[in-house]
Amino acid sequence: MARRSIPIDEKIQKQQEIISKTKKKYDTEVEKLNALLKKKDEEKGKKVLEAIQKSDKSYDDILNYLNKTE
Repeated sequence: MARRSIPIDEKIQKQQEIISKTKKKYDTEVEKLNALLKKKDEEKGKKVLEAIQKSDKSYDDILNYLNKTE
């Protein structure tokens, strides 16, 4: 039984295709992660705004507190 030897150029091309597919999948997953992180930041921002609106502190009081360095 003769064993067929795959030329190196075919192996290279196959590996490039595998890498290309993997990179596309990686890029898609990174986009999903970035969208989730953005959504989380937006939710945090909404919670901060709600807390400010419920607070009895003035806008200037809040900014002074946040900008205070110790």
